[in-house]
Amino acid sequence: MGQRGSGGHHSGTDRAWAALGGDPALTERIAYVGPPGLLPAALPVLPLARATVAVCALAAAELTARRTGGPLPAVRVDDGAVATAFVSERRLRIDGRAPSSFAPLSRFWRTADGWVRTHANYPHHRARLLRALDLAETAGAPDVAAELAGRRAAETEETVYAAGGLAVVARTPGEWAAHPQGAAVAARSLLTRTLLDAGGPPRTLPPLAGRPTLPAAGLRVLDLTRVIAGPVATRTLALLGADVLRLDAPQLPESQDAHSDTGFGKRSAALDLGAPAGRAAFEELLAHADVVVTGYRPGALDRFGLTPEALAARRPGLVIARLSAWGDDGPWGNRRGFDSLVQAATGIAAVEADPGAASEDSQQSRGGAQRSGTPGALPAQALDHGTGYLLAAAVFRALTEQTRTGGTSLATLSLARTAHWLLHGLGDADEPAGHRQKAATSDGGYADDPASHRQEPATSEVAHDPGPYLDETDSPVGRLRHALPPVSFDGAPATWATPPGRCGTDAPVWRRGPEPVR
Repeated sequence: MGQRGSGGHHSGTDRAWAALGGDPALTERIAYVGPPGLLPAALPVLPLARATVAVCALAAAELTARRTGGPLPAVRVDDGAVATAFVSERRLRIDGRAPSSFAPLSRFWRTADGWVRTHANYPHHRARLLRALDLAETAGAPDVAAELAGRRAAETEETVYAAGGLAVVARTPGEWAAHPQGAAVAARSLLTRTLLDAGGPPRTLPPLAGRPTLPAAGLRVLDLTRVIAGPVATRTLALLGADVLRLDAPQLPESQDAHSDTGFGKRSAALDLGAPAGRAAFEELLAHADVVVTGYRPGALDRFGLTPEALAARRPGLVIARLSAWGDDGPWGNRRGFDSLVQAATGIAAVEADPGAASEDSQQSRGGAQRSGTPGALPAQALDHGTGYLLAAAVFRALTEQTRTGGTSLATLSLARTAHWLLHGLGDADEPAGHRQKAATSDGGYADDPASHRQEPATSEVAHDPGPYLDETDSPVGRLRHALPPVSFDGAPATWATPPGRCGTDAPVWRRGPEPVR
């Protein structure tokens, strides 16, 4: 295993830690190990993955030191664990079965003037896509392909959106930079941290004792997220001791396969916030919560009184963390989105359109499809996973700061901001010679020839043995083979305390235990 040693300059980690408001001296305390060449791509995917996990582990270690009164625990980032965790949904096996992944209508399609990317994994999104294209509910991929071949990409994007579906034009980085939403994203930092209320006493947390070390022990987290990014964040909070309760609307249940990947350590309840009983149950949960994490499009939860300001008014001292696909600003601020759509819209898919590029939906984007000019994809849903670890890091940092200053804090992240960081902000300082990547220029090209900087196949993910980073456990849905957590510091747990349960089957109540002192 390639040891790179402790400390040293890792630009991605330094930049992410600065965005989180952390002490810059602490990043020198991180040790990096693992083989080179994992998550091979034209863009610096591994440096992004490594940096997001590193700052998450460092923020958790910082909170640990605050609660123990001792020195900062040693932080260790293993690229093998990071690369395995970033494809956790693909490594998952349920009684030997691979989970369902991308649906047949979630893919790239050639249009009359370019390409669009659609997302139709959820039944309601599939129905809306077909309705927007004037196709029957029974239509399949050949019918959609024939219809889209005669339509223009931009018209398709707007028509499908107007019908409540999901489709985006596959743009170059330059085209995205010229788009109003691209400009709005570029004007923002990687993440924003806001103090909503400076009043109230500092948060008091009881000291930690024993092993494993659980810096989030005693904290209660309301998880209103879906798919990957938000659930990865709350899965990490659960790993480190938080009582995480995920809430889903009964009329929009989550995929059990998805929950079997991201539901470790949590409980899951169905709660209808539109019904009086559901609303009353939520208010009781909120009255005893420490953290609220949301992952719906901006505005989607406002009618339930779940704006950050409304939450802060009803529960002073909260940590509120929220993420979305496109960010709060710009003409797409209220639109739905997913990792694959953000990759396509922001130009990542154009940059990765190379016969050697891996794809997160490989049956559609490798081999012949690539040679025919199909846009590519990253070797992992790295925007989802990376944003998830950044979100967890923001929660840990906010909790640490609250022990000094009190107040109600808000952290805001988006997949599009993480995409911008990947395209323009990471640089190549984190990779050794021979494995460096070049960021895309604003016109869709490269600062240098990407072929000369692509990671070599001999050290790619193909040669990576994930075995040491996988585990097996029994669960209510069967025997699970799953990725182990990549967040590691001295004393941290090696895995989660409980496996995922069945989605939506837990009671919407907190576990019994002492109320955290606030």
